[in-house]
Amino acid sequence: MVAVVYSGSKTAFWKITQNGQVVAHCNTTGLNPCFVDPKTILQILNKKVALVNNAENIKKIYFFAAGASSADRKEELAKTLASFFKYSKIVVENDLFGAAKAACYDRPGIVGMLGSGAHCAYFDGKKPVNNNFGLGYILGDEGSSNYFGKILLREFLSLKMPKDIETKFTLTYNLDRPQILERIYNKPQANIFLTSFFDFFTQNSKHEYIRKLIDGGFEKYIETYVLPMAEKYNDREIHIVGKVGAELEDRLRLVADRYDIKIKSIIKEPIQNLLKHYIN
Repeated sequence: MVAVVYSGSKTAFWKITQNGQVVAHCNTTGLNPCFVDPKTILQILNKKVALVNNAENIKKIYFFAAGASSADRKEELAKTLASFFKYSKIVVENDLFGAAKAACYDRPGIVGMLGSGAHCAYFDGKKPVNNNFGLGYILGDEGSSNYFGKILLREFLSLKMPKDIETKFTLTYNLDRPQILERIYNKPQANIFLTSFFDFFTQNSKHEYIRKLIDGGFEKYIETYVLPMAEKYNDREIHIVGKVGAELEDRLRLVADRYDIKIKSIIKEPIQNLLKHYIN
């Protein structure tokens, strides 16, 4: 058996195959080694019947995870997985590498990530070329779901929302200022809390106020991440991977057009393309 896993900070998608066919699949909480310790990872794995039942039969795992950017993080995550999947050879790479493989396979191209986090890199056909974009949800991630969550909460707490949107927000989340600040500054995984507000954007994307917030977020994403890559590698196709780009595709393409950026493809769930690549 071979397992292919793509993990953002919020959700990890698991596919287990045998002889080229998917025999089991499941989703778990995202296994970002920057935020989830080894003990918690093992607790998460032990709660999934599909993983427990197949653990001893899986011989190879390709694992692409947000937060697995350094050699130490990769080694730590691989060691934790090996204690659960005792007979597996485990390959750990970061989620950007997985997104690049899903979008380009072995062809060079520019790959942008727009999910719970945000990133962009040039993929030379073998690996993403290092850059300085990976600043995380506090200093970076413009255009991501946690970025949009941050913007929405700031608008709410600053009393800048139109009345109808403020009413919808209050009815949907039932949160007040002390609760929000407590979750952001005193509770763990504030980044996951922020991503939980992304659905509010998709549900209200036709509202002029929300549409302006969306466009503003995508403008920051393109200016910060995509334009520098497009100017440096102007002969390469541009691909976007992630839920935010896929679910707000119309707005993203419209904003990209303003910058004369042509997006070749937008992939919501890279796990499907990764599966095709690695089982073949």
